[in-house]
Amino acid sequence: MCNEEGSVHPLMQELVAVLEGIGVTYEIVLVDDGSRDATWERIARLATEIPAVIGVSLSRNFGHQRALLAGLQLARGQAVVSMDGDLQHPPQLIPLLYEAWRQGYKVVNTQRRDEEVASRFKRFTSRYFYKVFSILAEVPMAEGNSDFRLLDRTAVDALVNLKAAELFLRGAVQWLGLPATVVPFQPERRLYGSSKYTVRKMLSFAGDAIISFSTKPLRIGIWLGITTSFLAFVEIAYVLARYLRGETVSGWASTVGILSFLFGVLFIILGIIGSYLAWIHQSLQNRPTVIIRDSVNLPRT
Repeated sequence: MCNEEGSVHPLMQELVAVLEGIGVTYEIVLVDDGSRDATWERIARLATEIPAVIGVSLSRNFGHQRALLAGLQLARGQAVVSMDGDLQHPPQLIPLLYEAWRQGYKVVNTQRRDEEVASRFKRFTSRYFYKVFSILAEVPMAEGNSDFRLLDRTAVDALVNLKAAELFLRGAVQWLGLPATVVPFQPERRLYGSSKYTVRKMLSFAGDAIISFSTKPLRIGIWLGITTSFLAFVEIAYVLARYLRGETVSGWASTVGILSFLFGVLFIILGIIGSYLAWIHQSLQNRPTVIIRDSVNLPRT
């Protein structure tokens, strides 16, 4: 949760009502991802009043995926549900996820059907991101795949043991290859606050997702190099043929254009290589996923 002070109590009321209705032993892990409002104070107060609530405050904003992973690292149940704290992931869906888990599925994903909630731009970018990711990463992922899911203990243990600088959880869950099913849902409209995902964060998120699961962008660079080299060879052969026939060879503008194009391709390839090197550099630093600043009811290990 990040700057979700208005959602803390409504979320808790719905979660407790749903979980009590299922009739299972449960714990609720609330992760505050460096909020600047009163989110942590409200989480801490709830955790003090309700022993089943574990409250954790991160030292700064580590990002959505790392905050989710921190919650998975702390969860102790045999079945673990991950969800956002903005009430767009309806707690009323948890009984359906639980029933699917009882049928033997190790992963119960949810699929967003948000035609009425998301903007046209977000629907467009989301649709094509999943298509591109599935092609490049060779990990099939349906449009609308969500971080709202139920994971068996086996899946949770496997995820928290993965070593990656920036773990793309949706891709990692699919990569595990465990028995899975999908439950569609209509996300609720946000009642409090605003979305924290800016266009810049969305692009960064998409880039990290592809780089962490695919080496194909590097191979694309190879094919771009081969293609541009071939075009340059054709251009040289054309100019040489005209020169041998005694024709005047002109066209500095086209030459400059071709050179600019080649340099553009070169810098794109260098950028791709740099992104992979940065990802490797971060992984080799072996830093902890998050730093916990404060906690309430956190079990000692």
